[in-house]
Amino acid sequence: MKNDKRSLHRPKMALERLYIIDRQIASGKYPNTNELAKAVIGQLRLDGLSISTISRDIEFMKWQLDAPIEYDALNRGYFYTKKYFRLPAGFAGEENMLALGMAKNILSLYRGTPLYEASVNLLESIVAPLASDGNRDWLDNRIVVPTVASAKVEPDIWNNVVASLKENRIITFEYQAAYDDEYKLRRVRPYQLLFDNGLWYLYCHAEDRKEIRIFSLGRMKNILLTKDRFTLPPDYEYQNSNSGSYFGVFSRQEKYSFKIAFYEYAIAVIKDRKWAEDQKIVNTEDCIEITFTSTQYEKVLEWVLSRGCYAQPLEPEALVNDWSYNIKEMQKMVRKKVT
Repeated sequence: MKNDKRSLHRPKMALERLYIIDRQIASGKYPNTNELAKAVIGQLRLDGLSISTISRDIEFMKWQLDAPIEYDALNRGYFYTKKYFRLPAGFAGEENMLALGMAKNILSLYRGTPLYEASVNLLESIVAPLASDGNRDWLDNRIVVPTVASAKVEPDIWNNVVASLKENRIITFEYQAAYDDEYKLRRVRPYQLLFDNGLWYLYCHAEDRKEIRIFSLGRMKNILLTKDRFTLPPDYEYQNSNSGSYFGVFSRQEKYSFKIAFYEYAIAVIKDRKWAEDQKIVNTEDCIEITFTSTQYEKVLEWVLSRGCYAQPLEPEALVNDWSYNIKEMQKMVRKKVT
């Protein structure tokens, strides 16, 4: 047999077979090809499996995965010449495998990007040992990540953005902002990809405005990876700009001191989470008051409005005014609806 390292790619079902064969051989019971085929059929619930398929899997394990497999003529079966050898992931405990299985489900959040398919295929190959108990579907059926509203990212957009991050190269693209009627040409220095609530964003330095900007990948088109390179500044990371608050992807240059009151059911909801590094919560007779600092002004306003009549901003004055303006506009819509 030629020891030529060919492609290591194997379909998901083949990888599951390899893990079953690995466990059977490592058991020290000297299984032969017939016994290995029966084990695979039983654990994968197959209608049948050829001996030649098992033989090819064993050859693949020997020559592509460097598995020290030999045939023992006396015991008429296979064994590992290195007693403690196992295929990759074979030493991982059940908790680690469970964590990987859950990670695969969490990847559903990234559906719609080229990252999704490649990552899921990789994790499926790693978590194949979870099928050993004959219950192959429980992770998918019992640990679920609900689908969130998302925007599709075209492969050319994704691939060029990733390449620009990897090589520190300037990109240009046409972009339509939420308040623009038409696309405008942008030239930026990409710093980081950010994911927030089903959407991918590019955190970057915009050369036209000479300032940090955030662009949604779903609103880009006609992207071009230029030959021009740039040097990352030492403080390029997004976390350095959001001042330790956690309201999603958005930040201003100015930091604000917020004070907000929450009532009734919202009290428990707000107490459940940490919204900012420096947050403080004070209990009053009929509400709680949370104080913190943040540069994420617009996100904080959205947060307050999302709690309806159970939230009231107290500071800063700008937030109180913007909240009041939104309330008045909603009242106008209600009156217009009634009349």
